[in-house]
Amino acid sequence: MLRQHYQHCIEACNACAVTCSHCAISCLNEEEIGHLKRCIQLDLECAAICRSAAEVMSLRSNYSEELCKICAEICIACAEECEKHAVMGMEHCRECAEACRKCAEACEEMTHVI
Repeated sequence: MLRQHYQHCIEACNACAVTCSHCAISCLNEEEIGHLKRCIQLDLECAAICRSAAEVMSLRSNYSEELCKICAEICIACAEECEKHAVMGMEHCRECAEACRKCAEACEEMTHVI
């Protein structure tokens, strides 16, 4: 059972990292990126923490719970920022917000299982 929870969370973190990286690059390719600076920064931070969390969980580390808590917090912040741009028609931000919400949920579930 625990292995399944780890695997689900690892997969959510990996998917989120890829989606956040894609969102950051897509934001950089927008015509006017000035209003996207916070989005890009959070995308990059979220991708980094998601990759780290997945790696630490794959090691079955005693620090997985703490890292998952931080990961969930950053994912929520990234989702909230991306949602602001998604309502303006930025599909990559909508996809990113969705992946971040799923990852935050998986990480929060993980902290209750560990």
